[in-house]
Amino acid sequence: MRSFIAAIAAMAMAIPAQSKIVTYPAGQGVETLDDFTVRIRPQDRDEWQEIAVYPVKVDRVADARHNVEIASMAYLDADEPIFVEVTANRTDAVESCRVRPLSYGINAETEGQTVTFAVERPQNLSVEVNGDIFHNLHLFVNPLDQNRPAKINKKNKNLIYFAPGVHQLDGDTMRIASGQTVYIDGGARVVGQLIVDGEKDVKIFGRGEVHPEGRGEGIYIKRSKNVEVDGVIVTQCPVGESDSVKVTNVKSISSYGWGDGLNVFASSNVYYSDCFCRNSDDCSTVYATRKGFQGGCANILMENSTLWADVAHPIMIGLHGNPENPDIIENVTYRNLDILDQAEYQIDYQGCFGISCGDNNLVRNVTFEDIRVEDFRKGQLVNIRLFYNKKYCAAPGIGIENVLFRNVEYTGNNATMSVICGYDESRKVKNVVFDNLVINGEHIYDDMPQKPKWYKTSDFANMFIGEHVEGVTFK
Repeated sequence: MRSFIAAIAAMAMAIPAQSKIVTYPAGQGVETLDDFTVRIRPQDRDEWQEIAVYPVKVDRVADARHNVEIASMAYLDADEPIFVEVTANRTDAVESCRVRPLSYGINAETEGQTVTFAVERPQNLSVEVNGDIFHNLHLFVNPLDQNRPAKINKKNKNLIYFAPGVHQLDGDTMRIASGQTVYIDGGARVVGQLIVDGEKDVKIFGRGEVHPEGRGEGIYIKRSKNVEVDGVIVTQCPVGESDSVKVTNVKSISSYGWGDGLNVFASSNVYYSDCFCRNSDDCSTVYATRKGFQGGCANILMENSTLWADVAHPIMIGLHGNPENPDIIENVTYRNLDILDQAEYQIDYQGCFGISCGDNNLVRNVTFEDIRVEDFRKGQLVNIRLFYNKKYCAAPGIGIENVLFRNVEYTGNNATMSVICGYDESRKVKNVVFDNLVINGEHIYDDMPQKPKWYKTSDFANMFIGEHVEGVTFK
């Protein structure tokens, strides 16, 4: 492996105790991009500082083909309010600019090629000039990094440190052992895959990037326990047959077919927070038996995160399992999310909130709470089905029970008809509750005064409730 353990001198980036803003220049050999020039400053001081801008590959699907586009990415740490100045070098004039998620209420002031806006707290943002979502700026304003090693000791075999710069892993992979901590510094790019397989008490921290040269998972957690990942930028980060995994402030961006972001397979007690996913397939999935991992899923929580599906689902639950020995997927919660996009032309694979239950799985006790959905390009808001998808399943699902949507808001015009359907009299969808569903500012509930008595409430939500469904209510 090239440039694996750096000298202590590489720690010139160390954070002084009083620092409130930390920036990360690109290390030697790390590619940068000049589509944007980005400068930042504290709101109470006048000195601007330019920060590095990196290329990142995203997916534009056209004519049923994946097309790689090169967008931009920049990151820093800040625990105080800042001003951001972005100059768009690809255009002569900024005619429009939006900073998303829209729920953050960030308004950009425009002058010529430059936009300026305030960021009050750590946030993961998309800056989109003149409506261009494929050559946008992904701006990640992190909290101060509490996981940075105080010093580097080459004799400490439990610390693997990647300094700013390019690091090519031997054989494109590195296996992380129990008790080890990996730190990937800002301005570093690790080319290859970090694998945690059959281990425990592992930590992967940092601000830099880790991903293979082409397609594939940057970090893969398999059959392990007590694993923590924080702050890094990856292509994919799946978790398989593992217990007690914590993934925080991770950015997952992919550009190739089947480029799911944060998969869960046959695992329990998995926690995600403050993540940003822009993926070329599903952003977040919860599956049972799959890819050699055995068993069901329980106690999965994602909160305070942003999901952007350039294809497929922002959220997908239930498709894969063991039809011979049925699995249970239960106690799954998504809370305080912003969903920015979905662009899926295959009707079978639409749904910002997708529960597609197959392989004799039972899916139960699922909560979607405090979620804001922006107008997406193509797809459905909700798709909950027991179905037999012979392409991916060997049997239909057994049941979907107890699904709660609380404080879910969609604003837009592109959503096609949502669907809730069971399979037969023995395989039903039961007890789906919409509590404070808001579509384009209108509250949808069973006693809404503008609803004629002979209408279904679901008609006002542009939702088809089909056969073998019991107990759907709108409160």
